[in-house]
Amino acid sequence: MSRPNIIYIHSHDSGRYVSPYGHAMPTPNIQKLAEGGVLFRQAFSVAPTCSPSRAGLLTGQCAHSAGMLGLVNRGFVMPSCDKHIVNTMRQAGYRSALIGVQHVAKNPAEIGYDEVIPTEDRYVASVAPAAADFIAQAPDDQPFWLTVGFFETHRVYPKHDARDDPRYVAPPLPLPDTPRTREDMADYRASVREYDRGVGLVMDALEKRGIADNTLVICTTDHGLAFPAMKCALTDHGFGVMLIVRGPSGFTGGKVVDGMVSHVDVFPTLCEWVGLEAPEWLHGRSMMPLVRGEVDEINDEVYAEVTYHAAYEPKRCVRTKRWKYIRRYGSNDMPVMPNCDDGCAKTEWLEHGWRERPLPTEQLYDLMFDPVETHNLAGDSSAAHILKDMRRRLGAWMERTDDPLLRGPVPLPEGCYASDPADLQPFDLWDRYEKPEGYA
Repeated sequence: MSRPNIIYIHSHDSGRYVSPYGHAMPTPNIQKLAEGGVLFRQAFSVAPTCSPSRAGLLTGQCAHSAGMLGLVNRGFVMPSCDKHIVNTMRQAGYRSALIGVQHVAKNPAEIGYDEVIPTEDRYVASVAPAAADFIAQAPDDQPFWLTVGFFETHRVYPKHDARDDPRYVAPPLPLPDTPRTREDMADYRASVREYDRGVGLVMDALEKRGIADNTLVICTTDHGLAFPAMKCALTDHGFGVMLIVRGPSGFTGGKVVDGMVSHVDVFPTLCEWVGLEAPEWLHGRSMMPLVRGEVDEINDEVYAEVTYHAAYEPKRCVRTKRWKYIRRYGSNDMPVMPNCDDGCAKTEWLEHGWRERPLPTEQLYDLMFDPVETHNLAGDSSAAHILKDMRRRLGAWMERTDDPLLRGPVPLPEGCYASDPADLQPFDLWDRYEKPEGYA
């Protein structure tokens, strides 16, 4: 019998702001997926920035080991796509296809997919029907790997309608409850509603074809919401992500896993799940012991990083179950405005002096008593022993993974471009991207 199919569905900038994580979001299809599968409550990406985070999941390595230090749309590329997961899955007989967003290569044909299916754009309205057509026509005698990448919920958001009345919307946790932030969040709700519709269309296509029970669906995102102190931040608001997996061989029943997992754990999990030997380059661990209920944790710590986003902002972090340590590098100690997407919430903070609020070189948070990461203990003598241990953990990881920051500032590679950290806005190629009707 053929191995089960695999569908990797991913969105832009959604964090954990979907209903299975307790948020008041219009995501019934994602909720249904969670109730039939496994929900990882403490899942993290390797970076709170788009291309590095995806490179981490798809190679099973931290971003700098994968060679992805910045954004594809700003010229950054992985040195090689040989370690991309579709090339390993081919050894298990999988035929691979890409529809929509990929964000790790300038030319998706270079990645190694057997088929790259063109669409008019990368939004749900174009991508989901193409995915449904692929599912309907896929041969029965070979398992497939299908990547379905939706541009939602990246800014610019569609304008909300009466279903997402900002008077009754709560902004995300790092932000104050004001008319502007509520308006911004109402527009996010409109975008996540559309993303959920896309997930539903893919799931309906599996049901219609009769292969839902023989298909592993991985639903995740790259990092946190495109709001201040979220995307491109190393707090949990920035690199905490949804991760929902549904399919045969254990990924059923509405299980909830509280153990910490990283996107680098997805690749080794799939290797165990399909019966392949895990490649030697992988940094993560299989999540199958968590899924089977054999252990409560597989990771003592997880790591994340930023080098370049729109602008250069080198920083690294390590997170344990209890503690978070963030270290900034270089001489800049002020917020880097180009690394925050423009929007109402950013305007709100700017008008109240955000640009003038200096950032510490080191941050230490007790996640048990400070889960929103606002009380920095790096200068607290009572936490000195914790700070020392977290410095050691981060330093050992940087040595182990040959982090380029150990050799000093990371120069901008030839052919890439970056905004000035002192700029206000993130001029970006996405700004020129043609958006469908209804998007602001």
